[in-house]
Amino acid sequence: MAEIPHLLVHEHDDNVGVVVVEGLTAGTDMLVCVTHDNSTFRLTAGADVPIGHKIALKDLKEGDTAIKYGEDIGKIIADIPKGGHLHTHNCKTKRW
Repeated sequence: MAEIPHLLVHEHDDNVGVVVVEGLTAGTDMLVCVTHDNSTFRLTAGADVPIGHKIALKDLKEGDTAIKYGEDIGKIIADIPKGGHLHTHNCKTKRW
């Protein structure tokens, strides 16, 4: 049986991916799939992250833009290390 991805990324230029498994824990060697071309790579989870939440694919600094599905989804308001949990505590919308 083929390994099931832990994280999905839509575009190679995305800097965050979405957790697609239950119970992801810090230290997990994640299989990441880029759906644009079905390529894969590995990334270590830096935190316990719930399904549906996002993980940084590279170090993100305060002021950076989070990119998911090739779209700007918000501004980073606190540094996030590669593999770290990205959510409302460290990323805010630019809409208001």
